Amino acid sequence: MRDRRYAHPFRDLRAKLQDATSVCVLTGAGMSAESGIPTFRDAQTGLWANLDPMQLASEEGFRADPQRVWDWYQMRRDGVRQAEPNAGHVALARYAARHPGRMTILTQNVDDLHQRAAARAGEGARIVALHGSILADRWLDACPRGEDLMRRPCEPARAEPGRPPRCPDCGNRLRPGVVWFGESLDYRDLTAAEEAASACDVMLVVGTSGSVWPAAGLAARARHAGAHVVILNTQASEIDDEAHIVLTGSAATLLPRLLDPL
Repeated sequence: MRDRRYAHPFRDLRAKLQDATSVCVLTGAGMSAESGIPTFRDAQTGLWANLDPMQLASEEGFRADPQRVWDWYQMRRDGVRQAEPNAGHVALARYAARHPGRMTILTQNVDDLHQRAAARAGEGARIVALHGSILADRWLDACPRGEDLMRRPCEPARAEPGRPPRCPDCGNRLRPGVVWFGESLDYRDLTAAEEAASACDVMLVVGTSGSVWPAAGLAARARHAGAHVVILNTQASEIDDEAHIVLTGSAATLLPRLLDPL
């Protein structure tokens, strides 16, 4: 259950963040909302409005209609490229730059806004993109030449233009570098996330509904390991009971208040 002993949550939390040797931040779609990045379902507009999510974000859906899925992701990529990190991204990046090596950001978002904010503020945080990157490509199928030591593996950069692009040698198609429904997280990323959650003094959970696993289990892992867990969100989440404190508000409003100028 939530711990209600904190009469002055901002003051108390700022003190904990000042003294912490390890801070872990888990971010979800709400983190990027004020940058104009729509949630997965909000991005289903126009030609894609009535499609089942499995038709747009699964291997089966891609194989059934590669052009439709590729075009939807191209639309989303255009939006990500036009977006800018908001005050929440900037506050995290600046805190991390002031305290190098102290903060790990675990993001469920597939945009690159944390990375851009960090590049501008000065590197300081480790960023783990649990669900991949929408701006990256990878092959749909395992490269058929990958085990042939006498021949160079197919390179995505050599793909022929198309919707989606194809390898000129083997015909393999490119797909977005995100984790789709039915796919597992990268083992290295998940391991890094679990280790960060287990080792932190403070965990901030920002803008996530707490409904997507295994990321949703990281707050409980941190609390059970002794971390002070704080959830910041505009509405209730499914993991609020894992928090010592729940703060209601947006990332762009709350994070600068908490982190500047710690």
